[in-house]
Amino acid sequence: MKLVVHKQDDALYLRLDETAIVESEEVSDGIILDYNANGKVVGIEVSYLSQRSPDSLQRILLETT
Repeated sequence: MKLVVHKQDDALYLRLDETAIVESEEVSDGIILDYNANGKVVGIEVSYLSQRSPDSLQRILLETT
């Protein structure tokens, strides 16, 4: 799993696995899901990150349980 914040693009990208992306779909304003050949979600992009949370580009909290 890989999490990347693109400050210049104002976006966050979460890659769940490294299988090839064959299709992408915007499921909500600025939320794009990437699918592999089996229809499984392998990536999630969140655009307009700074508009969703003012501090989102300054601090990311990773929580595991």
